[in-house]
Parts: sequence; structure tokens; C-alpha cells
Amino acid sequence: MTQQRIIKPVVDLLCNPDGPRDRQLLYGDTVNVDNSQDGWSHVTADKDGYTGWIASNLLGPERPETHWITAPSTHAYAGPDIKSPDLDSLSFGSRVQALSEKNGFLETELGFIPAVHAKLSTTRLTDPAAVAELFLGTPYLWGGNSRFGVDCSGLIQAGLLACGLPCPGDSGDQERELGEALPAGTPAKRGDLLFWKGHVAWVYGEDMLLHANAYHMDVTFEPMDQAIARILEQGDGPVTAHKRL
Repeated sequence: MTQQRIIKPVVDLLCNPDGPRDRQLLYGDTVNVDNSQDGWSHVTADKDGYTGWIASNLLGPERPETHWITAPSTHAYAGPDIKSPDLDSLSFGSRVQALSEKNGFLETELGFIPAVHAKLSTTRLTDPAAVAELFLGTPYLWGGNSRFGVDCSGLIQAGLLACGLPCPGDSGDQERELGEALPAGTPAKRGDLLFWKGHVAWVYGEDMLLHANAYHMDVTFEPMDQAIARILEQGDGPVTAHKRL
């Protein structure tokens, strides 16, 4: 088994070679490769233990990270100048190695990234729900894990991992593993999680949810009572758990 890292901004983690996307990995994420064949590698993601297949050319050797992207997204420029050509885009949560810092830019192998869009790799944020709000308006994408497209469980994971809290990738595992189950009727408070079969949402206030959902096709705020009634009416059932982290 060898450890490698993701060398493209966003990479699909597939259930089998050429198969559908299960989840996504971001630039700088590290994985353990246990099998490679016909241009594909079977990997386990270090950040959450998720397994799947990735095209082998999307992997590269480990490189010690120094910073991670804390802006919703950022550009890598050809030079340390906002007028230089933008070469690539990175999502919140991507991990980079800064080779130097010039004129307020971090020099990386991808190009020059605004230093204000990154923090030292040891930095942990403190408010998972506030992290999730950074994704407001992000398009809904089944299995998505980036600012360019995210799903309900990806939004939960982004908030928790940014704060140094472990989090699985799928909503079913999140319901089983995260937080403490609260009795029905317990008043919701900011930072709680509500679960349905196949869906999860952040509680942003006692009567407001923040979630990535296919009804609105983006990350949006929605009144809690309205969301509960809508999800029930569309046939996806009642709330299955109210958890407190």
C-alpha cells in the first residue's frame, strides 16, 4: 500500500472504474493506494476512510502541505499579480504547499494563490455551521464535495472537517456516528443536525435550516417547518433523527 495525493482541483471517487461518482476528493487530499490496474487505482481517503476508484494519472507523490484554502474558492495565477492569467481554481478545503510568498501570494506548484484565501495547515476553524454558510448558493451535485458542487452530506463534512472534527462521507453513516440523538420535541439550536432517509441538514437557528438539496438545486436557507413539511409531502418521509454535536 502506498500513500499518494490528489493533484487536480476536484476528482471523482468512483464505485468502480468508469463507474458513477460516489464522492469527491480535493487537491492535496491524501489517499492510500492498495491496487492499480489498467490506468485505475483503488484508494482509501485519509480524511474519512472512503474507498473507491480514481484514474491513476490524477494521483501524485506526497508533498508536505503548509496551507489549506479557507475561502469558498480561489484562483491560482501565473504570477504574484491579480492581472496575471488565472491557471486553475481551487475549492475550500484544498491543501497546498507554499514554496514562497511574494506580494501577498503563495507560490505553489499550481501557481500563485492569494495568501488571504489560505491559512496554515495546522489552523482549525471553530464554527461548523459558519463554514457551511460559505457554500451558500453552491450548485447541488450528487456526491459533490467542493464549492463547485456539493450535496447534503458533503456540506456537513466540509463544516466538521474544517473544525478538526471527524466526519464520514455519507448521510447514513453521519446519522449513525455523529453527535447525540435528542428526544422528539427537543428545541433545535444552531449547529444541530436533522436527518431524513437519505438527507441531512444543518440547523442554523431555532427555525431555520441550511442544506444542500435537489429541490432548490443549491445550498440554501429554508424555514425548518417548511422543509419538514415539503420533504414529507414529496414522499421522502419524516425526520429520522435530531442530533447534537
